[in-house]
Amino acid sequence: MVNYFIHMLRKKWVLSLLLIANLVGTIYGYWWYKEQLAITPRQFYIFVPDSPTASLFLVFVLVVFLFKKNWPLMEAFAAVTLIKYGVWAVVMNIAAGLAGATLTWENYMLIASHGAMAIQALIFAPYFRIKVRHLIIVSIWTITNDIIDYVYGMHPWVARVLMNNITEIGYFTFSLSVFSIFVVYMFAVRKNRFMLNL
Repeated sequence: MVNYFIHMLRKKWVLSLLLIANLVGTIYGYWWYKEQLAITPRQFYIFVPDSPTASLFLVFVLVVFLFKKNWPLMEAFAAVTLIKYGVWAVVMNIAAGLAGATLTWENYMLIASHGAMAIQALIFAPYFRIKVRHLIIVSIWTITNDIIDYVYGMHPWVARVLMNNITEIGYFTFSLSVFSIFVVYMFAVRKNRFMLNL
């Protein structure tokens, strides 16, 4: 079943549907960050809306896929950030609920949509043509983003009940960066991995 779905990803109508879904999600994601961006210093703008930027990377990848082409560096950006911020948002929303916050339909929507982000990175992995050099560039970007988020305080807003644990969240986020880079290496970079052509 999984193999069938992965093979379906090369079809234009499937890619087009996923492109539209991710584009809509990206636009909504940037709108979601509007209040935080309004009080963010300009030099940090690019580092604040993490999840919509991750899905924007995938939008670029999908556009290129529609032409049966690859953009390895953009694939690396998409793969690492989709896993990292997809998992991060799922964990933060569940953690907020466990800490006593009331979860609304928006929280459950965020859990589902961000979980789908991480899954997309894995199911598209056979079609990626990422090299080690691309992963190194993305690793530098990702770690820099963590420094800006948790040293300069530009991290995505979390539920109030979690703010006392922001230091621990910072360490978790950094660990998640390392984990995401490792997963992308295993599924989309290393030799002898499962590969498919567009």
